[in-house]
Parts: sequence; C-alpha cells; structure tokens
Amino acid sequence: MKARVLFGVVGFIFVLLTLYVFPPVVLAIALSVLASLATYELIAPTKLVKNKIVENIASTGALCFGIFHAIASEFFNQNICLMLVAVVIVLIIIALFAALLRHHDTVKFQEITTAFFAAIVVPAMLLSLWRIFSMNGGKFLVLMPLVAAWGSDTCALFAGMAFGKHKLAPVISPKKTVEGAVGGVIGAMFLMLLVAFIFNTKAGLEINYVSAAVLGALGAVFGQIGDLSFSIIKRQTGIKDYGHIFPGHGGVLDRFDSVIFVAPLAELVLRASGVS
Repeated sequence: MKARVLFGVVGFIFVLLTLYVFPPVVLAIALSVLASLATYELIAPTKLVKNKIVENIASTGALCFGIFHAIASEFFNQNICLMLVAVVIVLIIIALFAALLRHHDTVKFQEITTAFFAAIVVPAMLLSLWRIFSMNGGKFLVLMPLVAAWGSDTCALFAGMAFGKHKLAPVISPKKTVEGAVGGVIGAMFLMLLVAFIFNTKAGLEINYVSAAVLGALGAVFGQIGDLSFSIIKRQTGIKDYGHIFPGHGGVLDRFDSVIFVAPLAELVLRASGVS
C-alpha cells in the first residue's frame, strides 16, 4: 500500500510538471514510451504473440508511431507528420508480413493481426491525449479524459461499496456492481461539470457545459468498457497483471485501460463542441 500511495504522489507531481513546467516534447516522449509499453504488455505477457521478432516489430513500431505522431509535430507541420505516420504504418505492415513469410511454419496469421492491433490501434487511441494537449487550452483540457476515466472509477468504487447489490460482470470482474456503475456515471458527470466550471472561470476557457456532462457520462461508460475489455484479455490468457512498471498499480494497461477508451471519446466530444 505504501508503494502504491508513494507512486501515486510521485506520478501526480510528474504529470503536473509535464503539463505546466516541462516543454511539450517531454509529454510527447512520455506518451510515446507509454504507447510502446502498452503494446508490449498486450502481446508479450499474454503470450498472444509468441514470436520474438513479431513482438519486437510491434513494440518498436508503436514507439515510432508515437514519435512521428507526437514528437515530430513539435518540429514539422501537420502534413509532414501525417506522411511520416503513414510511412510508419506501411513499414509495420510490411515488416509483420515479412516475419509471417519467414516464419510461416511457427507464426500464425492471428499473431500478425494481434501485433498490428497492438502496434497501431492502441497507440492511436492513447495518443488522443497528445492531440487534446495540442488544442487551444490543451494543457487543461487533457485532464478531462483522465478525470472522466479515473474519477468515474473512484465514484463507482464508493457507490458500489455503499449500494452495490447486483453484479455487473461477475465472471470478468466480480467486484463491479450495477449500482457502482450507475454511481460512476453520475459522479463523472458532476466531476466534469466541476472541471468545466473551474477551467472556464480560472483558465479563461469556454467549455460547453452540456458537452462536459456528456463527456462525463459517456466517459464513465467507455471507461468501464475499457476496464472490462482488458480484464477479459487477462482472464482469457491467465495473467493477473499486465506488468509491474507502476509499483502497486501494475502495468501500463492496468492503469490506463479505461483512459485508452475514454481519450478518443474526449477528443471527439471536444472537437464536436468547437474546440480545436
């Protein structure tokens, strides 16, 4: 418990420094590394990909995807960044199929598709945080998907402890309840409205309150879907945690499973409400 609390405090301080003190490239590097680690955790500890070459292609490809998608945007215009990302995706596809051809006797096509999903889809979803950060007022807006995901999880926990009677997904996550899930949605809506009020009054932003409430409600739902989805993978592959990089919290996917689903939603809601 001490390690969990200590890491939480240190992690919170690092997030604040990254958003408000360090240059933006630090956040870009951090997100790129997290994307690569998430890719590795999805395919290696689970044994969904058994071939080391395919595993390395996916992990390296995810890192390159993050670098050219986020870090390069600090030095090049949008068109060049999009071209670099497209090149990375094509190279990952070619490398994966080359590995399949070379090791067709031991590598299954399912491993190639899993590696591609892990190397492209997961980083693209997580890097919505960077795209939000790049918006006007992004250093504040980027906190919204984090609050929606982790705040709803906290509200769901307390609501479940107080009122939980009906199991939400007893096989996948025995501790989750329907009452907790509802409490998470309601709590996230209020948290998002509070965040929007603070940012509008203290940071001079113009966040639409209806959009904030929608983000809170949908964020809670999507966050729980993300949590349950990655829990299913753990149960099907027989692992307890995806990793141990975060003391007391597990791996990247253990901590960011809900964020990976909520971040793209937050980006869509913010853009639909006129933020760019």
